[in-house]
Amino acid sequence: MLSESEPPAAAANLPSATPPPPSSDEDFFSSVSVASTSSTSSPSTPIPSPPQPHPEIPISWPEDGTLTLAWVTNLMLAFDWSSKNLAPTELPSVLPVAVFDRLILTGSKILHKEPNCVHIDSGLGLGKDSRVVVVGDVHGQLHDVLFLLRDAGFPSDDRFFVFNGDYVDRGAWGLETFLTLLAWKVFMPNRVFLLRGNHESKYCTSVYGFEKEVLAKYADSGKHVYRKCLGCFEGLPLASIIGDNVYTAHGGIFRSIAVTPAKRAKGKKNRKLVSNPDVTALSLGSMEELLKARRSVLDPPWEGANLIPGDVLWSDPSMKPGLSPNKERGIGLLWGPDCTEDFLKKLNLKLIIRSHEGPDAREKREGMEGMDQGYTIDHVVQSGKLITVFSAPDYPQFQATKDRYRNKGAYIILEPPNFDIPVYRSFEAVTPRPKVNPYYDFEDCIDSDEELDLASMAT
Repeated sequence: MLSESEPPAAAANLPSATPPPPSSDEDFFSSVSVASTSSTSSPSTPIPSPPQPHPEIPISWPEDGTLTLAWVTNLMLAFDWSSKNLAPTELPSVLPVAVFDRLILTGSKILHKEPNCVHIDSGLGLGKDSRVVVVGDVHGQLHDVLFLLRDAGFPSDDRFFVFNGDYVDRGAWGLETFLTLLAWKVFMPNRVFLLRGNHESKYCTSVYGFEKEVLAKYADSGKHVYRKCLGCFEGLPLASIIGDNVYTAHGGIFRSIAVTPAKRAKGKKNRKLVSNPDVTALSLGSMEELLKARRSVLDPPWEGANLIPGDVLWSDPSMKPGLSPNKERGIGLLWGPDCTEDFLKKLNLKLIIRSHEGPDAREKREGMEGMDQGYTIDHVVQSGKLITVFSAPDYPQFQATKDRYRNKGAYIILEPPNFDIPVYRSFEAVTPRPKVNPYYDFEDCIDSDEELDLASMAT
């Protein structure tokens, strides 16, 4: 365990149901696979699990449309149970399409109403007894997500969660992972915040497995389920500000879009003016620009006037000073420690917490620390720090090379009064993972998202 303080308290007891779900988060997780939170680098030793209680399935939507803690925990138990006892094609017998529709519609309505950057502050109840848990990429590794929720404690009145995106792709349970977190969002909309990652896009999900996963699991209804997920992804906010001191986003910071009005052609009085972005001179963007960006796009553009979503989702830090195009990825930016200082000072912040880079990506980044422990401190500047957190241990689930990375995952706890001193908690992968086939050609896909097929993104 890598921690600077005692672990958070366990979640409160759960209400009963028929058949009853576990009475607490400890009871719920006593029957699932276990992950180690030791600080050793060796893989955890599998611990035999006691018989797992049978969930209440098929899942039904509450008559009054209001989710409860018992409903959400039963959904988690059902997904965990089905991943170990049913074929993927049998998921509709656990979560019928009609129930999926209600959950995705309810969640989408909540997400689309949120601003591009959500502010988590005293107006939402953030106070002296609160904790904020910040989670990085999870990539369809359902069982590690379930462990993380146990280890950190379920969302509650005093425990906020901010997820930095990349819920799907590569791992075999992207749909169950995203729907689990969406259910928590619907149940506690002012305590759980789901941000968008670069993989919550049409292009990435068509390449890295999520589309094929959904089509395999829901067969004739698969295209419908996939389209609904894409529509929900479009509503995910881009960033968060926690306690007026911490900025979180999947990729990182963003540029200012300098615009010059285009001249209206003669005789075209009703033609709308289109601004021309000046992309030659790069400078840091403002919060006002972030809030005005158009996030409801299937794939964030890499050219044109709406570049901020692509920057927020795809950018990477560098040890080289300055702000420059991210040529390795073909979209987004690279930024140095000087830009981190300028961004923190400009927005009067202390921390940037981003995600986006796993062990595969980091091993190719010269001068950047590896992701063995699930987090790295990338920049330490006068105004604060830049941190990368990655929450998918032993990633990727399917790896073409003989030697696995065996990285730990991590999450960050922010504590009162200022929520600007991170507490790091590393954990190892849940073992054993249920055996399942991949939904993408992992041997030919580039693990670090490099060399994007921009033409495919455009179409």
